[in-house]
Amino acid sequence: MASNTMAGDFVTGSHARNQLHEHEERRPPTRESTTTNKICRICGDEIGFKDNGLLFVACYECGYPVCKACYEYERSEGNQSCHQCHTRYKRHKGCPRVVGDEEDNYDEDFEDEFQLNKEQKDYKFYNQNQNHNNGAAIPSVAASVEGKDFEGEKETYNNEEWKERVEKWKTRQEKRGLVTKADDGGNDQDDDDDYLNAEARQPLWRKVPISSSLINPYRIVIVIRLVILCFFFHFRILTPAYDAYPLWIISVICEIWFGLSWILDQFPKWFPINRETYLDRLSLRFEREGEPNRLLPVDVFVSTVDPLKEPPIITANTVLSILAVDYPVEKVTCYVSDDGASMLLFDALAETAEFARRWVPFCQKYSMEPRAPEFYFSEKIDYLKDKVQPTFVKDRRAMKREYEEFKVRINALVAKAQKKPEEGWVMQDGTPWPGNNTRDHPGMIQVYLGSEGALDVEGKELPRLVYVSREKRPGYQHHKKAGAMNALVRVSAVLTNAPFMLNLDCDHYINNSKAMKEAMCFLMDPQIGKKLCYVQFPQRFDGIDRHDRYANRNVVFFDINMKGLDGIQGPVYVGTGCVFNRQALYGYDPPMSEKRPKMTCDCWPKWCCCCCGGSRKKSKGKKKGFKAILGLAGLYSKKKMMGKHYTRRSSGPAFALEEIEEGLEGYDELEKSSLMSQKNFEKRFGMSPVFITSTLMENGGLPEGTNPGSLIKEAIHVISCGYEEKTEWGKEIGWIYGSVTEDILTGFKMHCRGWRSVYCSPKRPCFKGSAPINLSDRLHQVLRWALGSVEIFLSRHCPLWYGYGGRLKLLERLAYINTIVYPFTSIALIAYCTLPAVCLLTGKFIVPTLNNLASIWFMALFLSIIVTGVLELRWSGVSIEDWWRNEQFWVIGGVSAHLFAVFQGLLKVLAGVDTNFTVTAKAADDAEFGELYLFKWTTLLIPPTTLIILNMVGVVAGISDAINNGYGSWGPLFGKLFFAFWVIVHLYPFLKGLMGRQNRTPTIVVLWSILLASIFSLVWVRIDPFLPKQTGPILKQCGVEC
Repeated sequence: MASNTMAGDFVTGSHARNQLHEHEERRPPTRESTTTNKICRICGDEIGFKDNGLLFVACYECGYPVCKACYEYERSEGNQSCHQCHTRYKRHKGCPRVVGDEEDNYDEDFEDEFQLNKEQKDYKFYNQNQNHNNGAAIPSVAASVEGKDFEGEKETYNNEEWKERVEKWKTRQEKRGLVTKADDGGNDQDDDDDYLNAEARQPLWRKVPISSSLINPYRIVIVIRLVILCFFFHFRILTPAYDAYPLWIISVICEIWFGLSWILDQFPKWFPINRETYLDRLSLRFEREGEPNRLLPVDVFVSTVDPLKEPPIITANTVLSILAVDYPVEKVTCYVSDDGASMLLFDALAETAEFARRWVPFCQKYSMEPRAPEFYFSEKIDYLKDKVQPTFVKDRRAMKREYEEFKVRINALVAKAQKKPEEGWVMQDGTPWPGNNTRDHPGMIQVYLGSEGALDVEGKELPRLVYVSREKRPGYQHHKKAGAMNALVRVSAVLTNAPFMLNLDCDHYINNSKAMKEAMCFLMDPQIGKKLCYVQFPQRFDGIDRHDRYANRNVVFFDINMKGLDGIQGPVYVGTGCVFNRQALYGYDPPMSEKRPKMTCDCWPKWCCCCCGGSRKKSKGKKKGFKAILGLAGLYSKKKMMGKHYTRRSSGPAFALEEIEEGLEGYDELEKSSLMSQKNFEKRFGMSPVFITSTLMENGGLPEGTNPGSLIKEAIHVISCGYEEKTEWGKEIGWIYGSVTEDILTGFKMHCRGWRSVYCSPKRPCFKGSAPINLSDRLHQVLRWALGSVEIFLSRHCPLWYGYGGRLKLLERLAYINTIVYPFTSIALIAYCTLPAVCLLTGKFIVPTLNNLASIWFMALFLSIIVTGVLELRWSGVSIEDWWRNEQFWVIGGVSAHLFAVFQGLLKVLAGVDTNFTVTAKAADDAEFGELYLFKWTTLLIPPTTLIILNMVGVVAGISDAINNGYGSWGPLFGKLFFAFWVIVHLYPFLKGLMGRQNRTPTIVVLWSILLASIFSLVWVRIDPFLPKQTGPILKQCGVEC
């Protein structure tokens, strides 16, 4: 059934509908082209004409369309060259002079740089009366750095520097007598307006390069380490240990694998960068007073599966933080995906919507941070700091009381849901809950709040909240989280169709209310915004113990690896805290910069294309004319799919002639092209005219002529379980199927198409979540990630062989290869961790006796490893404790979860034995860090426990053997003991987890007690102090009977 309003009605629908909603307009949708020759390619304004009536041309070399304002700004504040051909701009008559102009008289027309006399100016530099189509902005442009043609970069000015620059100019004007102090005082308002306009035209973000004194030594040491590694392998391979040949072969193979893994991990960190955003400039450009807010809408996706494992109070806090975000309320819609069809979550969202009517105005009134009530009220800080309103304390106490009552109501719902009635759940109106059978139920949609829903307690509009549960039927493949996310993409496209989408897990709340604006500084930038597929934020976590025993914060990855990738083609997608460009998820290619046409000449015959490229031009002309005949130029001129069914822009026609002519007899040319384009879109996106139309609206918005009732009905249709059949959903469109880590695969496909991503890490973390601090839960989480990497490695999307010929950069490919091969390091790691114990028990060693030269290579390798780590910590700001915890858990996870993931992945792909998806527990015990000490047995604990026991026994056996054999055996023993202690120290957090709480004897005391007791026992037996000592000659039996 379908509702007549967008808010307040609960709507369900089945995949077995007899007919689709009929639309009066049945013609295929087209994309309107907004780029003409009279539009500036930088700011989007009309270029305008010169005084003589001719069109203004900035660059005489290539004719790249740029308006006069952008031309003057680029000459005065940019790199003074054309964006397309990079030729230096020549000065036009009447334009301000800049340094480098060929004319000798520099002082002539100097007043044009900041013109105050309106009678003397033809065109004001900061044109206040000019209406910008895309919000204004003259971007910052500069030369690319080290092959990164992604973002323009130039010297920018902060507020103080800009004011100082204006004051210096005024002083020069006064000295020349052009401006008096009285005149200057009379134009204060105009100067302020000029300053605001100038500030609005400044870039919305900038790169913060890492100091060369920090990054250059780091790069030099990397190269030195690579050279040392080559000499080290040369020695290891050519100097075998003949008395322990099998152990030597195993060790060399493991070391070579470790070396390759280091290369894959290290070199993508060659160009690390930081970024800084300017939210004040974003507001000046898109949120001016007295004008409509021009920030683009954002749809927020929250996914959840099982409300008993992912408590509703956590999901409610995430939703509340979204509804209270610092962004225009009419431009925010929160979609909650309930993939478990739980009535518990449905009722919890109804309670959340009611509480949001009080919580949202409270946050906006007092500018609260964070805006998730559970975490705001639990913060141990001075909540009165910077608060000046007298009513704050009273309102805060009342709000805290209301939140506690809200928690009690949620707890009551959870307690009620523990035991399901035999007849199933029943809704308040007496009808059965449609999702009683979680594997066989219709699609469900409920819209809360919004423009047509309930208002807050102050009578203001609230962001829209939508509950979505996609249809599920037996016999259909639902693709777990990836399928749920694709359903949200389609529902949001039909109901709101925001151009950007924020993806959050149910336990990741918005910690910085300006998070969306941080992302808009990149996505709405006129220079790079159209080329970005997503903006990724780092993951930060609450509720982790101070020492971070199991490296839950993952600081090394988010603060080192991700910043390194940001300097190449962009960070990988990590599954949450990511703002997407909707067009990128639809499988389109990014817009490509138009290249300058090559020069041609008539000095070669027509059949020769080496010089003038005539044949290439001819073929392009044919292709263009062919598409024009088919009526497809408007549909395919902007973007194209990349894959086996879709070609690139310059690869030929979109359809073969035989395919187009087949079965189209009886139609004229226009009808043929319309039918073929309609069939192509339906094959790609599915049978939904409304959704297909939305995919062609680059800046979002709903199609004209739609009404809420029809949109709800269409939304039910697009979440039906059979909608994706025979389409490209999950293959080329949306979240990609084929792995439990769909995030890595989805980001990889976008980067292969040429999209770029950005890493945004503000000082205040934008998002925070909860992490499994228990050892067993943490290992199971790592197991799931590693299993997904193995699945990608064994699929057709493996970065080792997929995407060549595309636009994926080499270092970015190395990073993706590292993300899918790291689980296989577990095989070499567990073998290498076993070698010390075997050497100690057998008395053999993997390295023969070292000479002086070999000792130098060993020492140089160890020193280079240490220096690399130290320099990496210097430029990244990561603490040595976080770095050491990461190293320890790399060993713990490598010998446990990663090893199991390799075998489970092989069984799943080769034998078809599937593994169940285990949801990691999101909530901790009421006691602080109570979950940390909870012991849960799992098979993942067996390999590391075995390694610890083996190495401890090996240490005892090695020392006892040295005691028995005298001083000569202590020298070779030290090398074996070093490797054994290396294993034990790295596995120490694991051993600590097995020991339990810290209120008993510390783990380190127990460990050293066992080792020392065993060693002293052997020494005691060796000394034998209670046996009588013989003096004199030792008598032996001669064997002769006397």
